[in-house]
Amino acid sequence: MNPILSQNLFLVKEHIGMFKAANNYDIYDPETNQIIMNCRENNLGFFTKVFRFTDYKRATPFNVEITTASGEKLISVKRGIAIFRSTVEVFDEKDRLIGTFKQKFFSFGGRFEILDKNDKPAATLQGKWTGWDFKFSHENKQLAQVSKKWAGLGKEFFTSADNYVLQIEETVSSDSPLRQLILAAVMCIDMVLKE
Repeated sequence: MNPILSQNLFLVKEHIGMFKAANNYDIYDPETNQIIMNCRENNLGFFTKVFRFTDYKRATPFNVEITTASGEKLISVKRGIAIFRSTVEVFDEKDRLIGTFKQKFFSFGGRFEILDKNDKPAATLQGKWTGWDFKFSHENKQLAQVSKKWAGLGKEFFTSADNYVLQIEETVSSDSPLRQLILAAVMCIDMVLKE
């Protein structure tokens, strides 16, 4: 696993644009303000592009790649057409399955069960439907959180509407595949739960 994934703090900024069908993000180190990763959805089919501008946007398939700033592949995140709930697959840099996310039925604000490659529970992503406050936990232990604000560098930092901060707890081992699953899940919050 690439050492860049061992960091505990990431600032995610969405690319904004009129008539934008693809989901594209830059991921920064918030302490240096340097881009360290990119998340791109490069290969959208014609019909997927069309449906992204309709009420069916949340049901469209996606295939995003997270790479280093220099273009080295780290993670890919894929979902087919989602009718009632989403099942998302996450692959490592060599296209090996790391795990899946399964959206829970009737959960306010959205809830994902994050499963490892053996279909065993690895974490739960739970969010508040009123805003951008999501937590990753497993067996009553917090693993990571996503929010619009970050108390860093001695002052409170508030992101804009399409930016947020991921903070992974130090208790998550620096070489754990769970880090890849958490980062991939953060990219899915916008595409599955918040659109």
